Amino acid sequence: MRRALSHLPAPHGQVPVVDTITLAHDERRLRRKLLTGAKGTEIMVDFPTTTTLDHGDALLLEGGGAVEIAAASELLYEIRAQDGGHLLRLAWHIGNRHTPAQLEPDRILIRRDHVLKTMLEGLGATVANVSEPFFAEHGAYHAHSHGDGGHALLNRN
Repeated sequence: MRRALSHLPAPHGQVPVVDTITLAHDERRLRRKLLTGAKGTEIMVDFPTTTTLDHGDALLLEGGGAVEIAAASELLYEIRAQDGGHLLRLAWHIGNRHTPAQLEPDRILIRRDHVLKTMLEGLGATVANVSEPFFAEHGAYHAHSHGDGGHALLNRN
């Protein structure tokens, strides 16, 4: 088993890639975990803090080489609106429910949830089943205090 002690954001061209690990959205946020690559490479991720990995990032391996991260396809809803203003209102309702969402100029992607689907259709949205990688927006704040009672902007490392 090889240890991954840090990660390299994409693009990371200087380090040879020895394997690839495909992870869903929630699985790409980790601190300490045993992973297995597509070629069977076992990797123990051992970061000092919880880290969010993106598609194309790499885990830097102890002893050399890297394992590239790929985003897995997930079962999602594709939400489309009548116009830009309508899409903004739908995004507000999704955010009001603290639902992870991938925001794009002409659509929103969320994980499948029949209750949200019914609500969104009731608000006039077109909701379709899709299967594709999910890149939800990262939260703006940490979940812990920094001593002054305020929030700090999210650190992706």
